[in-house]
Amino acid sequence: MIFRTLRNEDAPSLWRINEEGLPGTGKVSENDIIDLLNLAELPLGAFEEDELVGFVLCLPPKTRYGSLNYAWFNKRYDNFLYVDRIAVSEKHRNRKIGSLLYQKVIAYAQEKNRPVAAEVSLKPPNPKSMRFHARHDFDELEVFHHESMSVTMMLRDCE
Repeated sequence: MIFRTLRNEDAPSLWRINEEGLPGTGKVSENDIIDLLNLAELPLGAFEEDELVGFVLCLPPKTRYGSLNYAWFNKRYDNFLYVDRIAVSEKHRNRKIGSLLYQKVIAYAQEKNRPVAAEVSLKPPNPKSMRFHARHDFDELEVFHHESMSVTMMLRDCE
């Protein structure tokens, strides 16, 4: 498996994998994916034989990204690495690809001395993601209710 920085030409594959992860990943257009790539500090893909099999998009604080969840972290923290989305293609799940991606994210955050911020949907529920984040030492901060959603806000120290 090869890990590399994602580029705009990866957007169609990113979008397809994101769609396979709904509702947990959050619905976005292919243009939204390109915008997120351009905002991301750490846009990382996992590839096998030139096929994107998983990805993670992490943003720094204080970008123009309009997500309410991202804004929640910006209001409370000056320094963090925000995991906007992490997803693995359906046919490559249960092979620890998500964990390999998170190992890269955590190592990067440790180099920068920044905690990793993320959220997991409670409404609709996403128990697999809750277990995944618990395995990677994320702490639950609080539940954030907005619109028709509720999410658990999570933070992983950079230690």
